[in-house]
Amino acid sequence: MPAAERRAALIAVTLPLLARRGTRVTTREIAEAAGVAEGTIFRVFHDKEELLRAAVATVFDPAPTLAELDRVDATLPLERRLVEITEVLQRRLLVVFNLMIACGMSAPPEEIERQRDAAQPAHAAILDRIGHLLAPDRDQFRVPVSEVVRLLRLLTFAGSHPLITDGDLLTAEQIAAVVLDGVRGGTRRVAGHQTENGGDRPC
Repeated sequence: MPAAERRAALIAVTLPLLARRGTRVTTREIAEAAGVAEGTIFRVFHDKEELLRAAVATVFDPAPTLAELDRVDATLPLERRLVEITEVLQRRLLVVFNLMIACGMSAPPEEIERQRDAAQPAHAAILDRIGHLLAPDRDQFRVPVSEVVRLLRLLTFAGSHPLITDGDLLTAEQIAAVVLDGVRGGTRRVAGHQTENGGDRPC
């Protein structure tokens, strides 16, 4: 197997082990999961730390998430489209959260800062892609599309974090419903009363 493919295969088996075991995972465990000899790891990675850094870096790679967003059908009704977008975001966030929780604060502050800075372009690209998916329905929103995206990101982040939610995560359907009820104009129901265009006058 070419070195690049071997690296990718080792990273793929390392990620779930890292999420379960944190940095306590051993190269022997990784080799067993990959079905290779332990020495094979050191033919493509200098040491365990390099392998773990490479695995963590893939979590922040925007390409898989952008590809998933590209597969969302832009002709779907707004509610269904927003649910599918939220599911994509949740999958990405859950991988990140589980990894961070498993690894704790083992990285030095400067390493955390470097990872955060490196992730910013990826983060911006994902939000931009979501904005494009929601733009056709801009007339249904009482706020700019960029604000809808911001609210979706904030609620999905909080509603998908195992610690913030005490383990009771919001579903993609719940998140989408809360976002739409908060930004969509027209007639909506609030506390048993219908209101027009976001006002508080009972109909």
